Amino acid sequence: MSYKNILEEIEDNILTITVNRPKKLNALNRETIQELHNAFKEARSNDEVKVVILTGSGEKAFVAGADISEFADFSPKEGKRLAADGQEKLFSYVANFPKPVIAAVNGFALGGGLELAMAAHFRIASDNAKMGLPEVSLGVIPGYGGTQRLPQLVGKGRAMEMIMTAGMIDANQALQYNLVNHVVEPDELLEFAESIANKIMKNSMVAIGAAIRAINANYEAGVNGFETEIQEFGRSFGTEDFKEGTSAFLNKRKADFPGK
Repeated sequence: MSYKNILEEIEDNILTITVNRPKKLNALNRETIQELHNAFKEARSNDEVKVVILTGSGEKAFVAGADISEFADFSPKEGKRLAADGQEKLFSYVANFPKPVIAAVNGFALGGGLELAMAAHFRIASDNAKMGLPEVSLGVIPGYGGTQRLPQLVGKGRAMEMIMTAGMIDANQALQYNLVNHVVEPDELLEFAESIANKIMKNSMVAIGAAIRAINANYEAGVNGFETEIQEFGRSFGTEDFKEGTSAFLNKRKADFPGK
C-alpha cells in the first residue's frame, strides 16, 4: 500500500514505519493518523512482520505534535470526537498492538508526538531528543492519552509538572524519568532499535503477544491484571511454541518456535 505521509520498509521481519512530513516537522494531521492506522492494521495480519519500529523522517523531529491548523476552530463536540477518533484509530491501537512496537525518538516528540511514542511498548531516544506535552499553552489538554500514559511512565508528580509547565525535557532527563529505556547517538538510533528487535525475535512471538495483553491489562480500568496473567499463562500451555520451548530447554538445544 502506498502512502502520502508515511514510509514503510520491511527487512528481516522488522517493519520500520517513518512519519514523513519533514516540512511540518512530521506533525500529525488526520490523514497521517489514518495512514498510520492502515499501516498498523496491515502489519497486524502480515506474518512477515514480527516487530515494528516507529520513527520520524529527518533528524529534527520524531513527531513535533498535532497539526493545530486542522482543529483551531473546532467546537467542544468536534474536539471530543477528534480525541476519541484519534485514540481509537491510532494511540490505543498501537498500545494494544499484538506485536512489539518500539518508538525510535529522533528529535522533537511534542504533544501528539510524545503521546504516540508513549503508546509504543517502549522507547529509545537519540541524545538530541526533546519531549514534552505543551497543550496547556494552547488552552487545551493532551487528548491522545497523554494525561493517562505519562503518569504511568514517570509518576504522577512528574507528569503533573510536565503537563502544567508545558515544558520540554531532554533525552537524558527522559531516561532519568523512565520515559525512555535507552539514549544513543542519532546515527545509532535505528541500528540500536533493530538490535533490540532481533533479541526479541529470538523468543516466542506467541508468548510475547500474550505478555503484551497481560501487561496492558494492569492499566485497564476494572480489569484484574493478575487474572489476565493467569488466563494468558494457562493458554500458553496449549501452544506449539510452549511445546517447542520446553522441549528445546529439556534437550539442551536452541528453540525453533513455530510461531516465528
